[in-house]
Formats: sequence, structure tokens, C-alpha cells
Amino acid sequence: MPDVLMLSAAHPPADVRIVLKEGAALAAAGLAVEHLAPAAPQMPPQVAGVRLLGFPKPRGRWGRLRNIWRLSRLARARGARVIHAHEPDSWLAAWLARPEKLVIDVHEHYPSRLDDRLPGWARPAARWALRRFCRAMGWVADAVVVAKDGLAQDYGARSVPVRNYAADPGVAPRRHVPGPLTLLHLGAISRARGWPQLLAALALGPADTRLAIAGRFTDGSEAEFLEEAGRLAVASRISLHGWLPPAEMAALAARCDINLVLFQPGQENHRLALPHKLSDGMLAGLPVIAPDFATEVAAMVREADCGLLVDVADPYAIAHAIRLLGDAGLRARLGANGRAAALGGFGWTAQAQALRGLYGRLLGTGRDVPQHASLLGKPPARGL
Repeated sequence: MPDVLMLSAAHPPADVRIVLKEGAALAAAGLAVEHLAPAAPQMPPQVAGVRLLGFPKPRGRWGRLRNIWRLSRLARARGARVIHAHEPDSWLAAWLARPEKLVIDVHEHYPSRLDDRLPGWARPAARWALRRFCRAMGWVADAVVVAKDGLAQDYGARSVPVRNYAADPGVAPRRHVPGPLTLLHLGAISRARGWPQLLAALALGPADTRLAIAGRFTDGSEAEFLEEAGRLAVASRISLHGWLPPAEMAALAARCDINLVLFQPGQENHRLALPHKLSDGMLAGLPVIAPDFATEVAAMVREADCGLLVDVADPYAIAHAIRLLGDAGLRARLGANGRAAALGGFGWTAQAQALRGLYGRLLGTGRDVPQHASLLGKPPARGL
């Protein structure tokens, strides 16, 4: 019987935030942690001290909705003291499972999630309904973990920030020297994440600039991407690496020169974004080119002085920033600033401690769950 069941309706079994950071932090503190998620091929039984459990992945959004009751039964059967759920449908499944303690984890701005699927006249009503659902879940949960500050307003007073910063992968950072540049795009890529603007900027820049992409296309636009790259005569300068394990991704980042975060304007989730790839690039010692409209990203880049903020909807602005970062001395200074910040105040260590502190209170110790201390076998706390 686990102390903590991480519950996911859609995230992969070895998800970086859920397993490699949050789950690993709790497991390192002696808690028995499981992650119940859609099964994946060749899924290992355990990762980072977290036991992985799979269920057949439902098809489509309606399939996920129909799966809520089944997911609640699977979660209840695990008998965990705390269920920590990671999407709105898994929040509801976790609540239906009636655990001793319920934690919901907020990764995105859910009230605006339907904006791009609805006509303009329907969006206010949809946002109102989704915001009411979020507030209701915040009210019934024992705690709400938020990945970024701008999300907390919809969930009430039980919000605890555990920001989506990266842990040090132990890879030596990039040593910046004069010469041709390699741009890096990590994670999911789509039109809304700026590949049309990126390709146009690549075509505007020096002919020896290269682009490495580590991630997958999430909107089915890979064929269009390749067609456009061919039309612009930049295809030979692009390498597609697919989705890489964290260690391989960190090694690739350390061979590149400039990190790219190119979320396009028009989505509230993009304005409030705090993507993991920003911290990944900082740890690799890479300066970043990032959106000037993205509130949390821009604040982090300004405070750390680790990159350039531009109008990412304008390929000429991106290309100009790339030219500026052709100066190896500037890249080295901004990259070193970012790495120092990612190892310090913008690092995962403090966030892991905040999460352990929350669990210490939830499990009735009255203090932080200590690193490496075991709480296994303790009787359930009452009246918390």
C-alpha cells in the first residue's frame, strides 16, 4: 500500500515533473510512491524510486471522460493515503476515490484550454464554467500544487507553489567559442509554438547556422514543417532527434549554442507559461531567445539576465536576436548567468523541499518530510 499515488489521465508513466522530480523527491524522503498512468510500451516497473503502474490508454477526449469512473476505481484499489492528481479528469477521479488526503497539481491555465476550439462568443461561458470547476476542486482538495504563480488565483487559499524548474543533470555546460551557431528547440513543437517563425528566421540568418529539435510534433504538422523547410532551403541544416531521455537531451543541449522558447501570442497558457525547457537550457549554459509577452518567462529571464526577449511572432526579430548572440562573449555571459540561477534560486532543490514540506503537513508530522527519513508503516493521521 503506497503512501502517495500520483494519478495521471494522460501524462506518460515516466513524466519529468510527475515522476522524475515530484515523485523522486518524495521517494527520496522515504515515502512509498506510485504513478498510475496510461501504459506505454516497455514501461519499466520503477523509475527514480517511483513504482509505475499502467492502464489501457483511452482514445480521444470523450474516451478520457468515459474513463474517469474506471480510473477512480483503479485509484481507490491502491489504498494510498494521499492521491496526487495531475489533470482535471484525474482530479475528479481522485476525488471520487475518496482518499484520506487529496492533492491536485495544476500544470496549465485550464479555464482557457477550450479557447482555440470554440467560437469567440462561446469562450466567456466556457471560461466561467471551467473556472467554477477549478474553484470547486480547489475547495475539496487538501492542497493545490501550482507549477507557476499565475495559476493560483483560480484555486483558493490552499495553493502551494512548486515551480517547474529543472534538476541539475550533471552534464558540463556549453563552452561558447566563436564559430557557426546551433540553435536548440526542446520539447513539444507545433505551429502555436512557433515553428513557422523559427524556419523563417533560420532562412534570414547566416547560411551556416544549424537547428536541432528534440521533441515531437503535437499538432500533426511535421509534414508541413518539412515541406516549408525544403521551400526555404534550410532542410539540410535541421536535425530532428525525436523525444529524448533526459540524460540524452541534456547532452544534446550542451552541444548547442542558443535555446529557443517561441510560444506564440494569443493563448493564455502561453502568456503564463513556465516551460521546463527554459530551465533545461539555463542548466546547459545556453542563452535563451524568449517571448516578451510571456509574463513568467520574461520575469525569469530578466531577473537571471540570461537571454533576449523579443516579439516571437516576428521572424526578423528572432533573426536579429540570433545575430546578436553570434557574439561568443555575450553568449558566454548570459549562459553563465542562467546556469548560476538554475543551480540557485531557480533550481529544483528548493521546490523539492517545498513539496516535502507540504507532505509533512498532510501526513501529520507537523514539519517537513525529512530527506531520507522513512514514514512507511506509520498509522494514518486522524482529524487533519
